[in-house]
Amino acid sequence: MYNTPMHEFIYSRNAVYETLRASRRRAYRLLLAEGVRPKRQLAAALKLAAAARIPVQRVPRSRLDAIHPAHQGVALEVDEYPYSDLPAILAHARASGEAPFLLLLDTLQDPQNLGTVIRTAEAVGVHGLLIPSARSAQVTPAVVNASSGASEHLLIARLNLHQAIARLKEADLWIVGLDQGGRPLQSTAPAFFRGGLGLVVGSEGRGMRPLTAKSCDVVVRLPMRGKIESLNAAVAGSVALYLAYLSRLSKDQG
Repeated sequence: MYNTPMHEFIYSRNAVYETLRASRRRAYRLLLAEGVRPKRQLAAALKLAAAARIPVQRVPRSRLDAIHPAHQGVALEVDEYPYSDLPAILAHARASGEAPFLLLLDTLQDPQNLGTVIRTAEAVGVHGLLIPSARSAQVTPAVVNASSGASEHLLIARLNLHQAIARLKEADLWIVGLDQGGRPLQSTAPAFFRGGLGLVVGSEGRGMRPLTAKSCDVVVRLPMRGKIESLNAAVAGSVALYLAYLSRLSKDQG
C-alpha cells in the first residue's frame, strides 16, 4: 500500500506568492475570493500559477474563511512542507563557497516565533535550519504565513538535535548556544561567529535543554541595558543571527 502525500492550504498573499516562486511543492489549485482584485503580490502569484498551469478557482469568501481568517483573499492547495536533511544542507553550504552557517532551534514551540526566526535566517543567508522532530513547532501553513513565505526558500531538517550537533562538530563547526545563563556577548561578535557556525536558540521560557547547552562549545547571552531581563526567543535569535552575519561579512570584506 502506497502512502499518498497530504495536502494543505497556504494562505495570505506573500506566503502564496513565495510558495509559487520557490516551486518546491506540488501545487494543485489556487483559490481566489469572489470579487478580489489581483494587485501586486496577488497579480504576480496569478502569473506564476498560469505559467505552471495551476488551476485558478473563484470561490465565496466563506470558503477561504474556513481555511484561515487571515487568508487575504487567496489560498493555495499544496503538498506538505518538503523537509531536507543535514547532508543536503552541508552540501548546499559547500556549493555556496562559504563557511557553513546553520541555525538550530531547541524545541521552539510557538508558530509565530518559528516563522519570525525563519524569516530572519533566510534574510541573512543561513544555509539551513535544524529543528527537533518532536516537542517543537513544525513548518505548518501558520509558520509559512508568519515567515512571509521565507520558509519556502530555506532548507529545514527535522532530526535528533544532539546527534546533529555531534556531526556538525565533526565537520569543524563551532556550536554557539544563546541562553540567558551564558557569558555576555560583546558588541563586536567574537571570532567563532566568522567560520563554520551552528547557532543554537532555545525554547520560549526555558531556553536550551541542559544536554543541548552542555553540547555547545560556548554559551552566550545578549547584553541588556534596559529594565527588562530578556528578549523573546525569536527576537534574541534574530539579533544573534544578524551579529553573526555582520561578523562573517566583515571577514569576507577584510
